[in-house]
Amino acid sequence: MIERSMVKILVLDDESFMLKLLARMVANQGFTSVTLCESGRAALDRIDDVDTRPNLILLDLNMPEMDGIEFVRHLVERSYTGSLILISGEDERMLQTVEKLVQAHKITVLGHIHKPVKPEALSALLEKWAPSPLDSPRVTQKIYGADEIRTAINNGELVNYYQPKVMVTTGRVAGVETLVRWRHPVHGIVPPDQFIGVAEANGLIDSLTRVVLASALAQAKVWQEAGLALRVAVNVSMDSLTSLDFLDFVTGLTAKIGIPPQEIVLEVTESQLMGDARIPLEILTRLRLKRFRLSIDDFGTGHSSLAQLRDIPFDELKIDQGFVHRAWTVETLRAMYDASLALARQLGMEVVAEGVEDRDDWDLLLRTGCDLAQGAFISRPMLAEDLPSWMEGWQKRVRNGLIDDIK
Repeated sequence: MIERSMVKILVLDDESFMLKLLARMVANQGFTSVTLCESGRAALDRIDDVDTRPNLILLDLNMPEMDGIEFVRHLVERSYTGSLILISGEDERMLQTVEKLVQAHKITVLGHIHKPVKPEALSALLEKWAPSPLDSPRVTQKIYGADEIRTAINNGELVNYYQPKVMVTTGRVAGVETLVRWRHPVHGIVPPDQFIGVAEANGLIDSLTRVVLASALAQAKVWQEAGLALRVAVNVSMDSLTSLDFLDFVTGLTAKIGIPPQEIVLEVTESQLMGDARIPLEILTRLRLKRFRLSIDDFGTGHSSLAQLRDIPFDELKIDQGFVHRAWTVETLRAMYDASLALARQLGMEVVAEGVEDRDDWDLLLRTGCDLAQGAFISRPMLAEDLPSWMEGWQKRVRNGLIDDIK
């Protein structure tokens, strides 16, 4: 544990009164190594010197000559590894936007505070400070090539994990989403963000999807025979929907295994702009006629989500996690969440909220009448064999008041 007196803090504000006020507030919290700067240039001189480089910067956004956003760009150029607290008199949406910009630059931002600064608000953010892990040697993320992924598909190295979806009003486990991992013979479990993009870029995503789907349907049959009524969802990219034989593959496999189509949810994602929409539209419409359930995934983040809703007969809308987590406290997120929920209601669609990370997220879903929830607060993705024991623990949480507490 680092003593607070050892943490170097730089306060950057063009108002001398505000500098002194912030310095006093910070000192009252035990942080005594504080440098005050009235301009971005002076602050950068401190950052360039290894002996005075701060661990934490309190940054005012509205300054003459060099504003806070420009200052952040200079931090990026200097590979700054410390943390920021943003301070401004601007409105909430502006502060949220700048916070996202800082995060996009891979700089840790502890949060933002409105002027006039309240001591308790500053204290709460100072409590969040921790030594930057970026000061330690960085782990280089392995980049896999197309040939390696092709081999993984052919050798059966892909393994499905399953993340539960639960009914918000009752807590009943309604289904699972299938999430693929790569069980690498040398590197162990490889997450999808290290190979899905490569598969998409090299024409391998359709082959990968078919392997994942076949395994998920076989597992659905196992659960069905064990008396578990679970809808199983599988992600399908637009690449898989450009070939008419994909329809035959899905319907043939479902019939062969003996799974009712209405128990299978095909979650449609659109990571790239769709070209000729006629074939995907035909395949999805025919799948819907055969009673497969269709879900529009990550709603609000695609290239043409509203156009998809207009053209494709979806049963389910998944509100992207970026509009769910912390929507109970962030006005902009709440507006997006409410609008998505209302739109789905008007179209007669079931709604799944992704990214339910904590109890506050869950309580918002309860208050607003969302249908289904998915996220770390409920469960992280797991292997199929771990699901029954997790379900027992989940039902215990439900019985202990998870649903009734705020009714």
